[in-house]
Formats: sequence, C-alpha cells, structure tokens
Amino acid sequence: MQTLLLNSDDVDENAQMDRVIDAVEGAFAAYERGDAQMPPKSYIDLPEYNGDFRSMPAYMDTGDWDAAGIKWVNVHTDNPEAFDLPTVMGTMVYSDPQTAFPLAIMDGTELTMKRTGAAAAVATDHLAVADASSLGIVGAGVQSYTQLEAIAEVRDIEEVVVSDLDEERVARFIDAFADRFEVRAGSISEAGHCDVLSTVTPVETPIVGPDDVGEHTHVNAMGADAEGKHELADELLLDATIVIDDHEQCTHSGEINVPYAAGTLTDDDVYGEIGEIVVGNRAGRAGDGGVTGVSVFDSTGLAIQDVATAHVVYEYADDNDNGYPFDLLGLAE
Repeated sequence: MQTLLLNSDDVDENAQMDRVIDAVEGAFAAYERGDAQMPPKSYIDLPEYNGDFRSMPAYMDTGDWDAAGIKWVNVHTDNPEAFDLPTVMGTMVYSDPQTAFPLAIMDGTELTMKRTGAAAAVATDHLAVADASSLGIVGAGVQSYTQLEAIAEVRDIEEVVVSDLDEERVARFIDAFADRFEVRAGSISEAGHCDVLSTVTPVETPIVGPDDVGEHTHVNAMGADAEGKHELADELLLDATIVIDDHEQCTHSGEINVPYAAGTLTDDDVYGEIGEIVVGNRAGRAGDGGVTGVSVFDSTGLAIQDVATAHVVYEYADDNDNGYPFDLLGLAE
C-alpha cells in the first residue's frame, strides 16, 4: 500500500472547490452533531528561534465518510530574511481512521487557503442575501484569491471591489480575475458596501467601521487568527448578527477576542455557531425569524476543516492517479 505525496500544486489541482465547500459544510455539521473529535490546538513556543509550532488533529464522521488527520504548522517570523523560507509552512498527514495507515502527506499551506475560502463560502451561503452579486475584499494577499474563488461558487458574483494599501497587490489581483469578473480597486467603504465583504488582514486596530458596510452586508471576518488581532470596529460587531466557528477559539483569537476580553461584547451578543445554522438548529438569512441586517462570520479556522479538505484532495488524487505514491512504511514486497 502506497502513501501519496502531494505538493502545493497537487493540492491546488485536486482541491475541487465545490467539493471542498461541501466537505467543510459536512465537517461543521458533524462537529455540531457531536460526530467529530477536535482537541484544542496545541503550541510549542520557540522564542530562541522567534517562532512556534502548532498541531491541529481531528477526526469526523459525516455519515457518508469519515476521516482523520493532523496539520503541523509553524510561524517563524525570521524565515524570509534569514533563510529565504516562508514565515508560515504547514504539513498535513491524512490517515485511514480504520487502520491508521498514512494515506497521504500533503502541503498544508495551500490546503489552509482552500479550506479558509470554503468556510467563508459556507457562511456566505447561509448568511448572505440570496441575490448577492457583489463581493468586497479588504486585503489583497494570497487568501483573497480563494475568498473570491469559493464565494463565487455559492453566489452569482459579478462585481468585485478590492481594497489594499499595496497598489501592486491590488493590480495583481485585478489581473488574475479580470477575465471572469468586473473587478476594480476601491476604498474600504466601497468594498464594504458590497453584498458580501471578506476581510483578510492581520491588523490589530480595526479598519472597518459601521458606516463602511451596507444595510444587509454579510461580512466574513477571516483575518484574526491570534490574540489581539481585530479588523472590525466594536460598534459594527455590536450592531451585527455574529456567527462564530468555535466559541473557545473565537473568544481567544478570533475577530471577537479583543472586545470579548474587554467585556464590551459577551456571549449574549453572539447569535450562534455556524454548525448550528448548517444543521438547522438556528435560522440563517433565509429562515423564518432568521438573520436580518448586517451579519458577521468570525472564522478562526478549525482542524475539522483541514481534515475535510484533505479528504477531498486525497480522494480526487487517488481516483485520478495524481501525486507521487511512495512506500513510506516499507511494506512493499
């Protein structure tokens, strides 16, 4: 039996976005039903190297398939300048739950981008207005690309407004999508007055205020992934319907972590978790008595999303003879 080795290009090729969105939605549902195991993210702090390691294991049973795996990811801030390496790297080990055989070892960085885009798409599908046709993006880094790719799978996006202080990044983004969408540069407020807004910045001082969004804008707050990060003004959060991916992670390191720690925002201000909406325990935008006005999805990124995406990547690669099979355990005759 062979283990598939899948580099970043392989992950990109085999992560069919519509299938990834379905799998991530299934993961949220399994987590809500109690059919998933996801221990808290663990950290190994390495101050002597100005970095850390993070391990993210998970198992889930969606009813149609089950899957297990672990993502091993780092943040080493000196890497680009000192070693010509990325600040963040990730490796995903995807295993057969029945036997524990390592079915695949794959790049976790591209995987993370795909599953993060898919999570925003799931939230958008449940929380944005049904006829949403415009998407604003604040932050034109690598994650902005999968935000558009994924959200365009669940809504008929025609107009895209991208805002970033780096004009070259904006130009690259526009060039990448000019043949598919009406895409242009704009201010944060112009982006925020689209039907859907995704924020993908690492800021610690809010840059999107209540006047920067429309009356029914759905906001995917994707940038905050560590304590102290904060993209949306407290006034915007307090006026909005807030949906989170996981209470522990969001209150510690998600978009709501700063006002939550200060007591400005409490559990009473949180509408619910995305899994509750996916399984129908809470209404989304379309449900009776459901979400109106501005909605915010606070996404920290969960290990179940990584495993669900790895499942899609592995199954597609295995079916299409993609990747590099090798005898990791030395079991070949």
